[in-house]
Amino acid sequence: MKSLSHDRYCDEILAQTDALRAVLTGADLGVTVPSCPDWTLRELAVHVGGAHRWVGEIVRTRATEEFPEDKVPGIEGPDSEDPAALDAWLAEGAAATVAALREAGPDAEVWTWVTEQRTAFWARRMTHETAVHRADAALAARAPYEVDAEVAADTIEEWLGIVALAQEEGDPEAAELRGGGRSLHLHATDVPGAEWLIEFGDDRFTWRHAHDRATVALRGTLTDLMLVFNRRLKPTDPRVEVLGDAALLDFWLDRSSFG
Repeated sequence: MKSLSHDRYCDEILAQTDALRAVLTGADLGVTVPSCPDWTLRELAVHVGGAHRWVGEIVRTRATEEFPEDKVPGIEGPDSEDPAALDAWLAEGAAATVAALREAGPDAEVWTWVTEQRTAFWARRMTHETAVHRADAALAARAPYEVDAEVAADTIEEWLGIVALAQEEGDPEAAELRGGGRSLHLHATDVPGAEWLIEFGDDRFTWRHAHDRATVALRGTLTDLMLVFNRRLKPTDPRVEVLGDAALLDFWLDRSSFG
């Protein structure tokens, strides 16, 4: 599966933000987010909107080093506690960031926290940042959650890349994802070809698209696979099926991180 186009990522940032705003409308913004228990629903929304604005400034200014968050206009959220003000603030921030990304195109050189120093990184990252935190909001508001198959698949692949980067950079937990000839198979039951085989080598893990035997297999809809992989749905949930060594799946989930 290929990464999405720059224009598609820009479209998705707006679409995922609109879907997040729909979840927030009429919800109790003071409720704790189960998957991010340090945040209320309002604080989650401010985190997402702040991330949009931070990235927007990086792209707009063509920053060549990390942009100070305290220099980002409006990053702290709207002045008013009115839910309508939060809704407008989210919409405005996403729109401004997407405008900056579209104007820059995918290949403008900017600072990122990976080796790829291009705006394309931020378009993809903000798509999945918004999509996954929308899942957090849906959990808190007890609202349904669904994501487009191409977006869900790309979220899984971006996450694999992030964990691989953490391993390369010496993250102590990600470093343990190796050895033993073990493997993990992700199998989407609703999208033909949406399968990933993660193999633990002597020095690191690798992954490829394959339908093959593995130490443990996780089966479910593509949306639910994405949610489990991002630790937003427990692998014991009846919506998914775990076949084989469930402890290995837990081992992966416990050690996969940003680093």
